[in-house]
Amino acid sequence: MLERKINKHNNFYYMTAALVVLLLSASLVRTVADGMLESILEGIIGVTFLVCVVSLGVDKSWKRFMQTLIVVWVAAILVKRFVVVPHLDLLMLVLMFAFFWGTFSSISKQILFSGSVNTNKVVGSIALFLLLGLQWALIYLLVLAFSPNAFTGIEQIPWGQNFSQMAYFSFVTLTTLGYGDISPNTPFAQVVVYMEAIAGVFYMAIVVASLVSAGLAQKETEQEH
Repeated sequence: MLERKINKHNNFYYMTAALVVLLLSASLVRTVADGMLESILEGIIGVTFLVCVVSLGVDKSWKRFMQTLIVVWVAAILVKRFVVVPHLDLLMLVLMFAFFWGTFSSISKQILFSGSVNTNKVVGSIALFLLLGLQWALIYLLVLAFSPNAFTGIEQIPWGQNFSQMAYFSFVTLTTLGYGDISPNTPFAQVVVYMEAIAGVFYMAIVVASLVSAGLAQKETEQEH
């Protein structure tokens, strides 16, 4: 049913909506009991993965790669329910990062400096921005896992309980707002943070250049005909 509704003319609408729901849900589920929090968040992330895979159906190579990641992700969740495996949470963070990176790469090929500009592609550029922020949030969670004192304003607890806060910090950094309630506390964390700020500035420049050049090329083509 979902595959019938999603096509190349509206796929980025669904993907962007799924990412926005993920971010909103991550903040809302913090109000539930800690024991349920990670389970609910993992379920929401799983649905987001599914929507992303279906939305990228036109890119077969990335679709197979991400389907494999989803299978491993589900297997990791099941193992986590019955067996205590050291560092399994780290594996799940790496799997999430790999999935979002694969999605980001696939969307980039479809909308940056390619084809004509339409509303779907503009919405796709929003999805790219959200994916960029989510990837850095996962990087921060990994840094925090290895270095508990890497950030001030946030403590080392299970990643599901920190996901929303790290996503908040990531997007604040990506947009160079820098409120200061959470800040890097070690040299390595500081490098990671300012690299994201640089990435955010360059992303805006690249997207604007891409959409403008594609729009001009489209206009010239229409004039020729």
